[in-house]
Amino acid sequence: MTGVPAGTGSTYVIGVDYGTLSGRAVVVRVSDGAELGASTLDYPHAVMDATLAATGEQLPPEWALQVPSDYVDVLRVAVPAAVRDAGIDPQDVIGIATDFTACTMVPTLADGTPLNEVPGYEGRPHSYVKLWKHHAAQGQATRINELAAERGEAWLPRYGGLISSEWEFAKGLQLLEEDRELYDLMEHWVEAADWIVWQLTGEYVRNACTAGYKGIYQDGAYPSDEFLAALNPDFAGFAREKVAHTIGALASKAGSLSEEAAAWTGLPAGIAVAVGNVDAHVTAPAAQATDLGQMVAIMGTSTCHVMNSDRLSEVPGMCGVVDGGIVEGFYGYEAGQSGVGDIFAWFVANQVPGEIKDAATAQGLSVHEYLTEQAQVEPVGAHGLVALDWHSGNRSVLVDHELSGTIVGLTLATKPHEVYRALLESTAFGTRKIVETFNAAGVPVTEFVAAGGLIRNPFLMQVYADVLNMPISVIGSSQGPALGSAIHAAVAAGAYDDIHAAAAAMGRLDRAAYTPDPESAAAYDALYREYAELHDYFGRGANDVMHRLKALRRSARTPQAVSA
Repeated sequence: MTGVPAGTGSTYVIGVDYGTLSGRAVVVRVSDGAELGASTLDYPHAVMDATLAATGEQLPPEWALQVPSDYVDVLRVAVPAAVRDAGIDPQDVIGIATDFTACTMVPTLADGTPLNEVPGYEGRPHSYVKLWKHHAAQGQATRINELAAERGEAWLPRYGGLISSEWEFAKGLQLLEEDRELYDLMEHWVEAADWIVWQLTGEYVRNACTAGYKGIYQDGAYPSDEFLAALNPDFAGFAREKVAHTIGALASKAGSLSEEAAAWTGLPAGIAVAVGNVDAHVTAPAAQATDLGQMVAIMGTSTCHVMNSDRLSEVPGMCGVVDGGIVEGFYGYEAGQSGVGDIFAWFVANQVPGEIKDAATAQGLSVHEYLTEQAQVEPVGAHGLVALDWHSGNRSVLVDHELSGTIVGLTLATKPHEVYRALLESTAFGTRKIVETFNAAGVPVTEFVAAGGLIRNPFLMQVYADVLNMPISVIGSSQGPALGSAIHAAVAAGAYDDIHAAAAAMGRLDRAAYTPDPESAAAYDALYREYAELHDYFGRGANDVMHRLKALRRSARTPQAVSA
């Protein structure tokens, strides 16, 4: 809660941000974007990446599932709690909007019922939500990419030449080939961003963002039946039968809040519900980044980079370019890193000795804060390390989730805080690789804007400024996606003519909050050259050891092998 008084005669909107582990609702004043109240609900089932909650069954490697009823619980619990926190009259709320992780897929019946809620199917892993970080469809993604390249499919360059295992078609093909009965039962293959709007309104509307970036929808069409049949004859009708649906423009009204959803949330029935959106893309207006060349990096467990441009170009390894994918009237570009905060969290959870944790506790610090304090006093390169930020694969620019994390330079004298710093730096190097690739492709990055939970670490932000050798602007809200959703709700409700006007009034940005230190920037140039060499050596085919190791891991962890 911001502590800003609600005032009288004001109107409000609700933004609901669905993240990887929780959903957060924020109450925002329409006139100036003041955040008046907030509430978070941790998903009761979190992420199922080891076992299936309903049965205790062990899941194969690279799986990541969720339970869709957890998303509805956010509406039931977090939304009314945020309204109470804000101290406003719910009758003064004029609209609600949601954003979601993507690509996060829900298999449903015709009425939107998730397959895991169909009696008798709760024990089938494929009946559940496949979260964005479900990478078990890499084999299907590889086949899609190889066939599309062989056939010269016109849509492939729009995605930097590679389709991700995270996206709709790879995950859909995996479902077909691993559980045909469920595939036949499924009538809609729905992005969670659209499924939650369906629950709010009773209307199923696909949003232009996920349709374009995750659903291979380009120039008014999906991949052809002929192409899909070449992947698997039974996959021919996938786009027509399971995916295709009415598409809504971003910031437009998807429908009105239903009586049922009004009872869940405590909001007035009939208020505007905006078309769904992705957590990264919806953040741009919250950071007042609706103009050309402003790259917004939403930095959390992963990082998504989004940017508007007035030109259509083929950027190697981008996650996609979509007309109106971020702001109507511009081409919206997306790139990303599959692991950022997740990498730091993994290190702290698994690689830090007990005495470090005890020392942090004694000083009243988190382990992250303690390691940061130790790391930031040393000169650039003093640790003698360089790391690759691929612990969760590489999204951009290599688009290869078979890649894995690497640290080079370890010795018996290496300290935990040195490794921690090398991991922080590795994510900055990954971002620099993305920025350089966009610049080289004729889509210049003129301003770098940081948002997301990781902006709370000033040292990390300074590392990014030094590595990129450009100023870092920082969003003026700790709830960028939720604020961005609220801004979209205001437009959908008719409070502003368009997203540009709403962003100017309701968004917040601290421009050039961090500026590069010339000496550090020069030192990082030398370290980045080592990163770039390792990047190409392991990522572009010179040494495929990471792929071979992943294959060995899969073969050793089959259900039969684990049982034996």
